[in-house]
Amino acid sequence: MTTTSDGIAKLALEDGTVLHGTPIGAEGISVGEVVFNTSLSGYQEIFTDPSYNGQMVVMTNPLIGNYGINADDEESFRPCVRGVIVRELSRRPSNFRSQADLGSYLKKYGIVGISGVDTRAVTKLLRTAGSLKGVIGSGSRGDRELEDPTLVERARAWPGLGGIDMVAEVSSKEAHRWTRGFTTPFSSCFKDNRPGERLGEGLRIAAYDYGIKHNILRILYDMGFEVYVLPAKATADDARALKPDGIFLSNGPGDPEGLPYAVKAVRSLAADYPVFGICLGHQLVSLALGGRTFKLKFGHHGGNHPVKNLKTGKIEISVQNHCYAVDVDTLPKGVEPYFLNLNDRSNEGLVHRDLPIFTVQFHPEAAPGPNDFTFLFDQFARMVRQKAPLQ
Repeated sequence: MTTTSDGIAKLALEDGTVLHGTPIGAEGISVGEVVFNTSLSGYQEIFTDPSYNGQMVVMTNPLIGNYGINADDEESFRPCVRGVIVRELSRRPSNFRSQADLGSYLKKYGIVGISGVDTRAVTKLLRTAGSLKGVIGSGSRGDRELEDPTLVERARAWPGLGGIDMVAEVSSKEAHRWTRGFTTPFSSCFKDNRPGERLGEGLRIAAYDYGIKHNILRILYDMGFEVYVLPAKATADDARALKPDGIFLSNGPGDPEGLPYAVKAVRSLAADYPVFGICLGHQLVSLALGGRTFKLKFGHHGGNHPVKNLKTGKIEISVQNHCYAVDVDTLPKGVEPYFLNLNDRSNEGLVHRDLPIFTVQFHPEAAPGPNDFTFLFDQFARMVRQKAPLQ
């Protein structure tokens, strides 16, 4: 385990709260939006999810790092969080798949963290006050940059995520073809839930990378799709040049209204191709169709969020990671809610009655999380093949 035993670490929030703990990962000072995640496992997938760019994650599970780190569980090429906040970091990982410990992994990529704080108290604060701007500072005792008032002021001075393009930092720089599926039986439970069909065989997908998770690409590839990944700023004409059969819009970080270029591309493509969007992709479709989005009080982050399928009436458990939601009252006629969040009644998906378009706010690819929604990828493949709206 990598810590700085002779150093200090502090978590300072914009409301004036300052918590002292033990440094983990890299030394330094990092600013971000502090949110909490309720997943009991899957910390590596969470920390490498590009949707967390700009955010510091409080893990509500009190012990983190107990099964180590391994290459198969990464959802991008590096951790994307601004900071990690845990109650206790495991002293020594125990798992036959482990290749490194979490503390060393965070230090390698320059991610600051703090352990030994009351994460339950922080979570209760965030549930009351909403997501807060915060700073994690770690270093030597006596460093004036780490004094409590200095850190609090730094948190308050940070402008936050609203209206800012957080996608550019995590998106692919160039278009490329994805050619990797699942490599081990441990990398995902998805294969165990598949009916064995390669429903994407012979179909080409243009997947916009707003911070796309690798598990999405693995799933699409193993379904038989020919998958081309496009940078977030690729134009609609860039996508058309690939002659795709369908368009996939990925997850990603931040405020969707800070991405006017993406909204423009989606608006152009939605009239001509079958479209499946998740998370940020769901929000961008909504904006492209004329709807609006708004910021949730403390967001949805974790692997145990119940949603209701409004087509079937079935209740399923989803994995989620977002701070913004779609205002369904602003959507045009012909666009219907697909899923409903049962915790706060916010929208969790849309279906277009006249066009082959559907979206979900949660993460059907899991990694980590329950695999209740693997059927949505099959649904996408059938929609692309039929070029017809969902029934």
